[in-house]
Amino acid sequence: MAVDYTVIVVYLAGMLAMGWWGMRRAKSKSEFLVAGRRLGPVMYSGTMAAIVLGGASTIGGVGLGYKYGLSGAWMVFTIGLGLLALSVFFSARIARLKVYTVSEMLDLRYGGRAGVISGVVMWAYTLMLAVTSTIAYATIFDVLFDMNRTLAIVLGGSIVVAYSTLGGMWSITLTDMVQFVVKTIGVLLLLLPIAVVKAGGFSGMKAKLPTSYFDPLGIGGETIFTYVLIYTFGMLIGQDIWQRVFTARDDRTARWGGTASGTYCLVYAVAGSVIGTAAKVLYPKLASPDDAFATIVKDELPIGVRGLVLAAALAAVMSTSSGALIACATVANNDIWSRLRGIVRPGGEEHDEVKGNRVFILIMGVGVIGTAIALNNVVEALTVAYNLLVGGLLVPILGGLLWKRGTVQGALAAVIVGGLAVIGLMAGYGILANEPVYYGLLASLAAYLVVSLVTRPTDERVLAAWRDRLAGKSPELPSEPVPAHQ
Repeated sequence: MAVDYTVIVVYLAGMLAMGWWGMRRAKSKSEFLVAGRRLGPVMYSGTMAAIVLGGASTIGGVGLGYKYGLSGAWMVFTIGLGLLALSVFFSARIARLKVYTVSEMLDLRYGGRAGVISGVVMWAYTLMLAVTSTIAYATIFDVLFDMNRTLAIVLGGSIVVAYSTLGGMWSITLTDMVQFVVKTIGVLLLLLPIAVVKAGGFSGMKAKLPTSYFDPLGIGGETIFTYVLIYTFGMLIGQDIWQRVFTARDDRTARWGGTASGTYCLVYAVAGSVIGTAAKVLYPKLASPDDAFATIVKDELPIGVRGLVLAAALAAVMSTSSGALIACATVANNDIWSRLRGIVRPGGEEHDEVKGNRVFILIMGVGVIGTAIALNNVVEALTVAYNLLVGGLLVPILGGLLWKRGTVQGALAAVIVGGLAVIGLMAGYGILANEPVYYGLLASLAAYLVVSLVTRPTDERVLAAWRDRLAGKSPELPSEPVPAHQ
């Protein structure tokens, strides 16, 4: 394993070196949080693909393939569909807003202060996303070094916190680009063909497995529908995704770079399910489907290649973890802390806040590592996060983009009613049930429509400023938000 260890150590050292290099570029708030809004198509598409394809998509995607066969691709496939929808229909408009957070967009659109409440919901989502990604280090380092869970989480999490704190989005962008290349080589070009060959090719796999493993809908229609609700719609509104859209240098980059990333996700989804199906042939009685990735890598790949593929898994986890961490810190600082203290108004003059954002990444990073050590059920934590995100924020965000009649009162009602409905229904039906997100989303929609229609329409000056911003005519937010009723 010496060669494999060397590959991993060199990779981790490279991540820290890029963090140091990124620190030299991150001299302003814009550079630190959104890479100066200067990424071109290649960097943008690579880093976007890196953040959405994390440990759940890699290790979990292979695990679903092991359990369900080719239909196990649906989870990651719906992530790709969400990224495609975001890129084609919304990304250009989002990029032109020139904001830093989803909550700033809500304030700009509705002319009122919906930011703190929506910020709390978004913060909870990004925190849990960072925590679940950090927990995945335990699996990878256990395979690599037979390391205990707590030490693995501290080691992996500390490296991510270090390079994220040093250079912010520039460091994360550089590391994500490397991680994208490593994932492509390790998973698509090496592990996929080797796994298929070891399993006897597709003909051998079909001969040894039930036909249900090759049914594209074998995982079940209700499961696919739930994946669409949670992951496809989640891609449309998550702060971690929007913050990457904000890094695009122009509309064309956001649209076509994101489309390339979404297409890549679809390919990655199929690859993961095929690798999992091959693992089922080779190891039909694994204790857990999530062990499939580590087992096939450890037992079937040659020395050196094994290290590169494990580095690919590490890359997948690190890219999602770092993206979620900076999103969590950005929301905590800009949407919650600064607003509660009354120091920074949405739309106020931009100051150089690199030091403050750096401190928040460090604080959030320590919190994420501590929570990851204490938390046992990863799936439940991530389900709660996505249910709150979709149930509470999907309607007011998409409503603001698509419906002129939506008001700030309607948006607040949608966030509160949807969020409380999801929490109450999870208590009644169970955290992993499908009903909470179904009914919570319907409750949020009903609240948004009813309250918006019975309250006074948004002031025309607010809507005019919003339209100008969407058209890219106003590079800065107004110094004072226009009241909703004047």
